[in-house]
Amino acid sequence: MVKYSREASNPSKACKAQGVDLRVHYKNTYEAGQAIKGMNLKAAQQYMQDVCEKKRCIPFRKYKGTIGRTPQAKEFKMSQGRWPVKSCKVLLGLLRNAEANAEFKNLDTDNLTVKHIQVNAAQQGRRRTYRAHGRIGPYMNCPAHVEMILEEAAEAVEKPEEEAKPKKFTKKQLAMRRLKIGGGREPTDLKNGNGEK
Repeated sequence: MVKYSREASNPSKACKAQGVDLRVHYKNTYEAGQAIKGMNLKAAQQYMQDVCEKKRCIPFRKYKGTIGRTPQAKEFKMSQGRWPVKSCKVLLGLLRNAEANAEFKNLDTDNLTVKHIQVNAAQQGRRRTYRAHGRIGPYMNCPAHVEMILEEAAEAVEKPEEEAKPKKFTKKQLAMRRLKIGGGREPTDLKNGNGEK
């Protein structure tokens, strides 16, 4: 069993899914994963479908060099975005796998949220390309590992009202209060040197 980078806070109310050495670009998959973090399961699935149909885009926040601009990125208060269809299809498959795992554990799939998603760069695949003058150059690919944990949203419990603790005063504060209550001189008058009230 492959170890996850973190565990669910309540494993009985959570489900996992993982993909290893997936033949999708790491950078595209990372951005797509960050876009669905914290989403509801059904919303995330619909979003991935919309990206595959190019109705919505994935905002590129980290790996954004030479990324073109699109008005669809305004939804996320960004200007740069793309439609990494292959990455989205792989993530959609992982979400379906997590949903099946949740159903097996008798969890409410409508109430699941993506609490943790992590995309790591896997070992690069090495091929060769033929260059001018009989030379050979590298032709690498950049696959990815993906792991996700979905958790059921906890039911909101009202916080019990705590009894108000009595305020504690210092001796100086108590003396000031006594002065005010008794109609004596206020400390400001003492500082100014005015004997009168």
